[in-house]
Amino acid sequence: MTYRIKVPPRSLPVDEAHMVSSLEHQLIGLKEYRWPLLVGCALLVLVGAGVWGVLWYEGQAANKAHDIEREATIHYFTRPGNDPKKAENNLAQAITLYTRIADEYPRTPSAPIALFSLGNALVESNQVDSAIAAYTRFLSAYGSTAPLASLVQQKLAYAYLSKGDRDQAAKSYTAILDNPASANRDQAMFELARLEESRSKMDEALKRYQDLIKTYPNSPFASEAAIREKIFDARKAHETTPAASGSPAVPKTPAKP
Repeated sequence: MTYRIKVPPRSLPVDEAHMVSSLEHQLIGLKEYRWPLLVGCALLVLVGAGVWGVLWYEGQAANKAHDIEREATIHYFTRPGNDPKKAENNLAQAITLYTRIADEYPRTPSAPIALFSLGNALVESNQVDSAIAAYTRFLSAYGSTAPLASLVQQKLAYAYLSKGDRDQAAKSYTAILDNPASANRDQAMFELARLEESRSKMDEALKRYQDLIKTYPNSPFASEAAIREKIFDARKAHETTPAASGSPAVPKTPAKP
């Protein structure tokens, strides 16, 4: 007698059948939303290309600005001392190149340095008003928190002093003191005290000197402030000491009639 092996009918497991059904639904969904998906992918590609283009352009601009800054710096620092005409020409070229960086590449890392150097070069060429404009432009564009901000404020104060504008110079020194991150606060405090002294505000000047000695005892400006404080004390002692009495004057004998 022969036996027939019974083969069970093929049927997908429940989980596998469910998976096939889910894949079919997903494929149908993809067909229905293929155009929005294609548009979304195209937009992503365009945005990525735009970001890459911006980064590439900014990199090219930064490299160009750096090259111009290097050329300007060479002109600025290689002025011959024995040839005034050549030195003046080099300074003029440096001013032109620094101005170009500030105007054409304001968002590059070279721009703040260029504006600072531009102000310095303009001061040396006796263009004080233009130098003040360059320093002010630096502070307006890059804020008071920029690494060079406190030094720019100090240079700005010097420029105002060269014009005789002591009020604006005092404001610049005060701006340095108001910024705790300023590395030159001790010098600004000393310069402000001297400025107050030149304006005959002796009490305010003395207070500045005393604050400098107390706050920055190891500063080289503290020793200068100590000397000024002693001069103030000696002056006050001299003013309060009564005049030494001399020999009494002999009264004149009235003339006989």
